[in-house]
Amino acid sequence: MHFMKQPAFLHALLSTGFGSGYCPVAPGTAGALLATLIWIAYAAFVPASACFWITLALAIAFTWIGVWSTDKVIPYWGEDPKRVVVDEMVGVWIALLAAPAGNIWYALAAFLLFRFFDIVKPLGIRRMEQLPGGIGVMADDIVAGVYSMLIIIAARWIL
Repeated sequence: MHFMKQPAFLHALLSTGFGSGYCPVAPGTAGALLATLIWIAYAAFVPASACFWITLALAIAFTWIGVWSTDKVIPYWGEDPKRVVVDEMVGVWIALLAAPAGNIWYALAAFLLFRFFDIVKPLGIRRMEQLPGGIGVMADDIVAGVYSMLIIIAARWIL
């Protein structure tokens, strides 16, 4: 019997956003949606100040985890595999840093803005993909998240 080599389970689990990247349709959207739902869930139970710090901690930790795990799965799955969605999770958490804790409308705006920037890749975002390995996979989504966050900050300031 012939078995195809697979990456270690831990790296497959983390890089695919706890399996959300295996979604057969729009895996990046599934990963971003999972991150948004995680944010909505904990934002309902923690103080607003804690929500910001938890989101920041998740974005930082999963950036590191994303680079590490993506570098481990690339030899098996190829450069920037579609099932790797930890980058989308980080990007949407960055956008959510600007959202008022638990506000569903801002969470929806963060999700939609992030997906727009992630898909269209304007303003130098596409160039980030040229960085090597896991850094390149993560970098474009980090920049998309920052752009989304800045728009939400501006909208909150104007409104």
